[in-house]
Amino acid sequence: MALKLGKSFDRSYTLRVPFMDGYYNIGIYFDRKSTFLLFRVDPDVGHGSFEHNVKINMFKNLESSKFCETFINLHNYKKNTLDIVNQFERVKNDYIHEISFILNETITLSKVEIFDREIFDTLNIYGFTMNSYNDEFIFIITERHNVLKRLGKKIVRTSGIQIATNPALSMLDEYLEESKVAGKEGLEPMRTTDKIIKLSEAEQEAISNGAK
Repeated sequence: MALKLGKSFDRSYTLRVPFMDGYYNIGIYFDRKSTFLLFRVDPDVGHGSFEHNVKINMFKNLESSKFCETFINLHNYKKNTLDIVNQFERVKNDYIHEISFILNETITLSKVEIFDREIFDTLNIYGFTMNSYNDEFIFIITERHNVLKRLGKKIVRTSGIQIATNPALSMLDEYLEESKVAGKEGLEPMRTTDKIIKLSEAEQEAISNGAK
């Protein structure tokens, strides 16, 4: 059945990304005057076939994604002229060797002048994979920058789509659990010198005598 789009969507952009022995065609449908956005995913296996069960998940809230929770720093900011929710900031330092970029594209829709400044209305697309499952895992972040000239404000909203096999999802779960270990999420591991129990000379002598 064909995807039917209402009046909320008047632009589209299509990505073709390799996955295992085939491809996925990912359509991004959006509106040039708002942050509305929708995905369409079509497999194109060619002459091969996907041997593993593949799961596709879409995220309107990137904070609910295990991938972003584990690997990505997100940026939120709000003031009179700027409203940002879950903008991609960077890959976390602990994991720069665990994941790789597969996409980094910007589509400029228009240029708007506000208060003598040029501001661009864009769709930014970032694609990632886990290096240990680089042909079985894809996570794409779409970042919509919409300029409201009437209000003199830029709105930034993000969505995500994840395509992964079951083995890749199991690995993602392992990474998430590992990231929660002390030292990975801003927690300082307790060192053996943090707590030192000092014994009096009499107590030390009693222990020494008991060990003889």
